[in-house]
Amino acid sequence: MSKGSCEMWSSYAQAVLRVVSAYMFMLHGAAKLLHVPHIASYDNLQIFSLIGLAGVLELVFGGLLLIGLFARAAAFILSGEMAVAYFMAHASQGNPLFPLMNGGEPAVLYCFIFLFLAVAGAGACSIDRLRGAKC
Repeated sequence: MSKGSCEMWSSYAQAVLRVVSAYMFMLHGAAKLLHVPHIASYDNLQIFSLIGLAGVLELVFGGLLLIGLFARAAAFILSGEMAVAYFMAHASQGNPLFPLMNGGEPAVLYCFIFLFLAVAGAGACSIDRLRGAKC
């Protein structure tokens, strides 16, 4: 496979990672704020709470990331959200070096996926690419 071909396929794989992770992440925000899918523990969620703010970030910045608009900035913000979530909610539940043991494995994975996208960009099939954004 030629170098150009590898770079093209890498860009498409990066876009698939961006779209799938953003969609999955937006489901968290939708469950918190729109109750779709319904999760009973979010029934009385106050939008001006920390979890309500997280839901807003997940929907808004997840949506931007999904379509690839301002993708680097959105991914950086979401990476930070997941770092805060890990250290606030999970690290205190057990040894912070073992996310599998404290329920923080998804937060760590999202954090580093979003950090990768913040550095690497949106990949192919993004509005950022269409508008010729360099950063």
